[in-house]
Amino acid sequence: MGLKDALNALFGRTTLPRADLDSLFAVSTAAVTMQTSLGLKPSGRAGICFKPIESSRHDAAVSEIEDLLGFASAETGSEYRIETDEYGFIWVVLEDPDFDDLITGVHLVAQTLIEHAFGTYLLCAVYRFENSKPVYWIYSFKAGRYYPFVPEGQMKRDNGYEFRLRSLLERELPLEKDVEKWYPLWGLPL
Repeated sequence: MGLKDALNALFGRTTLPRADLDSLFAVSTAAVTMQTSLGLKPSGRAGICFKPIESSRHDAAVSEIEDLLGFASAETGSEYRIETDEYGFIWVVLEDPDFDDLITGVHLVAQTLIEHAFGTYLLCAVYRFENSKPVYWIYSFKAGRYYPFVPEGQMKRDNGYEFRLRSLLERELPLEKDVEKWYPLWGLPL
């Protein structure tokens, strides 16, 4: 903890952590392991979630995201939509059969928000995989770490399968070690 952090803690001021994009691409190699070891295949859908931005620059940032995704879509064939969930968070949902194009799209959106000084608004990126049920890998931009989320029925999750995924990929993905931070995301739009 530096002097600035100590003063902020002393005066009760907090600063939001910066978004970490460094580990975002690690899921690409992990996808190969999941497919060969567990038969988990990318579903062709991913999303990135951020807090609503109360600023006149919000519209400019969203407009630039749409322009960039439109340009990328012309090159890759990816489809996208922007929607607001029931809690007011904004989702950019991407669809593409090429998993690497999905990762690139998520990175594009995150980088655009960071360049508009909205990096602290980034919450998570989510990649959906499937075998007999949906499996999600959630990337926390604040922690720069992934964790699995395997919903099973109404508001229940398959913790055993999540721990199995952790064991399989702990050497390939930067994983959140504190399972208390493996927050479930019910009602994902992808």
